[in-house]
Amino acid sequence: MQILRTIIWIAVLIAIVAFTLGNFDRATEVRIWPGLVWDTRVPAIVIVSFLLGLLPMWLYHRGSKWSLNRRIRSLENAVKSNALAQRHEPVAKTQSDAPASPVQAPTPTPAPAPTPSADPLTPNKPDGE
Repeated sequence: MQILRTIIWIAVLIAIVAFTLGNFDRATEVRIWPGLVWDTRVPAIVIVSFLLGLLPMWLYHRGSKWSLNRRIRSLENAVKSNALAQRHEPVAKTQSDAPASPVQAPTPTPAPAPTPSADPLTPNKPDGE
């Protein structure tokens, strides 16, 4: 990726140099403010315009890169501290480590056992029948 970026910057530099050599003889008047006129050459206008357009994008890029690097460092530190905390924590928790709940659930009452009948194949009937 670095080689591609270098090739692109070299191509931009060659284009600017070719433009400068082809248009260096032309002088231009630039009105900066009413009453303030600047006599300059065309290549100077192009180079200054290029740099003025590049500066905000470069500053934005550096700011977003700084912000993302901060976020990555923060996440890496969180993972590292979490890993260190797990390393020092016991592996298996026992019953006594579990927190005791203040409200105990009521234990269900067992249903009354049916009375056995004389014949094991006939079902038990309630007393009212």
